[in-house]
Amino acid sequence: MSEVTIVDSGVANLASVRAAFARLGASTVVTADPGALRKATRLVLPGVGAFGAGIGALRAQRLDEAMTGEIVRGTPTLAICLGMQLLCDGSEEAPGVAGLGVVRGTCRRLPSRVRVPHLGWNVVEPGDFCRYVERMDAAYANSFALPAPPDEWAAAWTTHGTPFVAALERGNVLACQFHPELSGAAGSALLGRWLRREPRSVSAGGTASRPAGLAIRIVPCLDVANDRVVKGVRFTGLRDAGDPAEQAARYEAQGADEIVLLDIAASPASRPIRLETVRRVRSALGIPLTVGGGIRSVDDARLVLAAGADKVSVNTAAVERADLLGELAAEFGRQCVVLALDARRHGASWDVLVMGGRQSAGRDAIAWAREGAAVGAGEILLTSWDRDGTRGGCDLALLRAVSEAVAVPVIASGGIGTRAHVTDAVSSGADAVLAASVFHDGDETVDGIKAALATTGARVRR
Repeated sequence: MSEVTIVDSGVANLASVRAAFARLGASTVVTADPGALRKATRLVLPGVGAFGAGIGALRAQRLDEAMTGEIVRGTPTLAICLGMQLLCDGSEEAPGVAGLGVVRGTCRRLPSRVRVPHLGWNVVEPGDFCRYVERMDAAYANSFALPAPPDEWAAAWTTHGTPFVAALERGNVLACQFHPELSGAAGSALLGRWLRREPRSVSAGGTASRPAGLAIRIVPCLDVANDRVVKGVRFTGLRDAGDPAEQAARYEAQGADEIVLLDIAASPASRPIRLETVRRVRSALGIPLTVGGGIRSVDDARLVLAAGADKVSVNTAAVERADLLGELAAEFGRQCVVLALDARRHGASWDVLVMGGRQSAGRDAIAWAREGAAVGAGEILLTSWDRDGTRGGCDLALLRAVSEAVAVPVIASGGIGTRAHVTDAVSSGADAVLAASVFHDGDETVDGIKAALATTGARVRR
């Protein structure tokens, strides 16, 4: 199998792409050398980031000319998420900034009547002339999208508030708005077809009978200290809960939609996150990975993304300096930035906690959620300190208040102990539900929770 050359734009989740191809037995090389691109037999332009930062990084290293030249010459090329958008004429994310112009059209912001960013699993519906893209559930992380395909391109579709182009195919170019490298078995099969240049089966049924729209995500959480998963009650009394890479792989096999990895010792110890832990977990996973703990700057986030994260979660550093959220969004895109908000009830309101729940920030949680989303957070990971580890159910009043205050997705965390608790959280506005001890102790499984949730009419990825 030929070597795959991955373009290093400086703003991409390279480890996720490399791991996906490694699982297929393909060798990869990551490069920012235009000369290496011109010698490539297969090119991948991956994506996590903002349009302006992404195209700026390509042009600064003259990778833009090399990319377009190889596409014209017919080198098999795969563009992923931001990579697909960079192929276009431009994007509303960066008005006046020209893209590579391979795909005629401008990416538009998704409508405000739905939660944006578009985060999670949604249907891919291929058109009649798609050779590689099958019907499937795929992992998305985008705020902007191409509204219609240009002439002579075969297109696949999805819908989030409005229909938009999920993938394009023409000649030797495959461009995906979704992340095949994070889309589990179906995404791996797509990458395999692209590698082997083998068209899809015409009879592939995939998810044709399922309605379009984001699935409710079930998200196991790995709280990690000293490279071990730990769990306690209200952030105290921590007990060992296993190896993070092994636990992550087990939960993916059960149907987890993503994994959250939080180094809970990093901020209190004023140290960076352990990148080797992130690398080990990424190597075991074919689904999205969110990582938090000790991320205080754009450079910290870049290292974590390079190690294998797809999104970064910040808490204490963002409370101390809210501009960090905007800086991260400007470099990596809002869809990459998660505001971890730990809240404790205080009378009729809720206080924000920092340092792994050890300190009060003296801020109102609802006001902070609203400010964080306005500054740059693309998602809120909302944890009730009062319910954490108790298995007594989510703080539904807190969840409703935050969900109504922001227009970005909200992950409910803290208190999940039964399947009914998950249903209650979804009914109260959660776009995703995070749990830990109920999974770690083997009292519940991801697929069991999803099966129960599906009976309520909620869309889940099965």
